[in-house]
Amino acid sequence: MELTTVWFVIIAFLWTSYFFLEGFDFGVGMLLPVLGRDDVERRVVINTIGPVWDGNEVWFIVAGAATFAAFPEWYATLFSGFYLPLLAILIALIVRGVAFEYRGKRDDARWRARWDRAIFWGSLVPAFLWGVAFANIVRGVPLDASHDYAGTLLDLLNPYALLGGLATTALFALHGAVFLALKTSGEIRFRARRVAGIAVVAAIAAGGSFLLITQLQHGKPVTWLTAAGAAAGLLAAAAANRRGREGWAFVGTGAAIVLAVATLFTALFPDVLPSTLGSGGLTTANAASSGYTLKIMTWVAGAFTPIVMIYQGWTYWVFRKRIGTSHIPPAPKKRPEPVR
Repeated sequence: MELTTVWFVIIAFLWTSYFFLEGFDFGVGMLLPVLGRDDVERRVVINTIGPVWDGNEVWFIVAGAATFAAFPEWYATLFSGFYLPLLAILIALIVRGVAFEYRGKRDDARWRARWDRAIFWGSLVPAFLWGVAFANIVRGVPLDASHDYAGTLLDLLNPYALLGGLATTALFALHGAVFLALKTSGEIRFRARRVAGIAVVAAIAAGGSFLLITQLQHGKPVTWLTAAGAAAGLLAAAAANRRGREGWAFVGTGAAIVLAVATLFTALFPDVLPSTLGSGGLTTANAASSGYTLKIMTWVAGAFTPIVMIYQGWTYWVFRKRIGTSHIPPAPKKRPEPVR
């Protein structure tokens, strides 16, 4: 197997890991105002991802860095043509991270409410725009002979891309609801299961439609299997959630996300960014770095990727237990004003 193909597979793996892990983070953030009916319940919801959300975002950073190093032409064209959507994603992620850190800094209901809204929008915007971005990558965008983006922002907001955004939003909301049912106890757990029962309908409708159109327009024979596997994962998640088997429901939603992303990357290969103008498209061959660069990167990835995976797996094992409102300590009371 050529190193260009190897690195296409590695980058696909990095993005798949990011969407699997950050997907339930986004879902939890989007469901915060739905499942957290008071401050204590909202603290429970946030604490389910508190120890892991920043580690999950590392996969995005590594995926971007790997794309830059292995396929610099792809990176340059992608980040210039998709500048505004990616900037919106970056701002949303920054605001979301700040909200997690600053929400509890003041004992003020309005202060916490503002940061709760920031968590909601900071989760919803990336969940939607990642779907828009990857749908456009598979569909192709206007590229000239120099591999420069020749379209406008409106070209990225085509019906297929918007459907992709709705699909990722619904999938991540379902993934987050199932994760909350798996990680919480008491009323929040049962509320999350009810929400998951509703979200799975939206995920099947939006995700199924998107994958079907993808298969009919851009798919290959093998992607029928991955797309069908993604649909089966959603159906299995719905059945497991109905029976109260949260662990198996999470496996089902996770499998659906993994297989859906696999469908997109398999349909894309050997292209990395097709051109709708008939020329100027980028492939694994004309967008790649030198063979020596890819060889060095392969050794580095082989050495450090297992370490990162072991460490992150250990983190999830340490914080594997359920939490509920009984585990949340009382909010610190305001200190009395000093007498002058």
